[in-house]
Amino acid sequence: MATTVATRQILYGQAINEALRQEMRRDPTVVVMGEDVAGGATRDDQGMGDAWGGPFGLTKGLLAEFGRERVLDTPISEMGFIGAAVGAAATGMRPVADLMFVDFLGSALDQVMNQAAKLRYMFGGKAKVPMTIMTAIGAGLNAASQHSQVLYSFFVHLPGLKVVAPSDAYTAKGLMAAAIRDDDPVIVCNHKALFSVKGDCPEEEYVLPLGQARLLREGKDVTLIGMSRMAMVCRDAARMLEKDGINAEVVDVLSLSPLDEDTILRSVGKTRRVVIVDESHPRCNMATDIAALIADKGFDLLDAPIKRVTGPHAPVPFSPVLESAYIPSAERVAATARELLD
Repeated sequence: MATTVATRQILYGQAINEALRQEMRRDPTVVVMGEDVAGGATRDDQGMGDAWGGPFGLTKGLLAEFGRERVLDTPISEMGFIGAAVGAAATGMRPVADLMFVDFLGSALDQVMNQAAKLRYMFGGKAKVPMTIMTAIGAGLNAASQHSQVLYSFFVHLPGLKVVAPSDAYTAKGLMAAAIRDDDPVIVCNHKALFSVKGDCPEEEYVLPLGQARLLREGKDVTLIGMSRMAMVCRDAARMLEKDGINAEVVDVLSLSPLDEDTILRSVGKTRRVVIVDESHPRCNMATDIAALIADKGFDLLDAPIKRVTGPHAPVPFSPVLESAYIPSAERVAATARELLD
């Protein structure tokens, strides 16, 4: 007899916090480190530790339960604490490092690119690096060009890293738990504009397998492929197209590396038309990579050219009006799909 799992509505940010808490309870080798994750230098008896939890509150309350030995405030040095996480992972811990904004990747690139990603290979498989880097991506909060980029393609380019981009509270919690339990370094890219969005999410522990996409919506006329917040934009575009009698299928990529090629190609083979939506800059981004995959392995499946909807090849503007125009919208996605069908 099938059993149903009770869910309730929680915020995306709360889902991340819940995954961290449950994994820390389950495994004493899980530690969290980063800037302001435990209130900076503030003393516990001042009541600030629990009130902080990083810039988005993702670690709120963890200090009170697990203490400063497992919730570690670090200096403002991404190279330092990402490097410390690599070393901790290589010697038996499962650290979760909070890289506040993905824009700060440059400050820690050597530790990510040449250490975390390559240690298992350099030691002939005798070493493992079970670390998680959670980081915030995306525009939409008027945070200007140095705090609004979508740079997951940097990580995807590097062999040895796994990269996921959740799209709602359910996938955020399940992929976060899976990342922490994985024996390789995993980058969890959380879109800032999703932190305050509510969604269904089970209260108990669960994991979602890395390397699997999901169908958000089945259709037969055109495939819309999105990742992170853009998966939700694709879903909204599909609803718009439905009013025109167009039945769109929506693929939520979720796992950028490893990439679920089978689900993507199966959907394209079904609809024979595809629009790939990616908030990041158009050159060498995920949309380009997926388009190349389809052209290489699914060219005979297509009845129309592959279309991409992306951000422009320009810095993210601070102006709210310009930023709104910068981000791919459901209207743009729907218009592109109509062009394919026309």
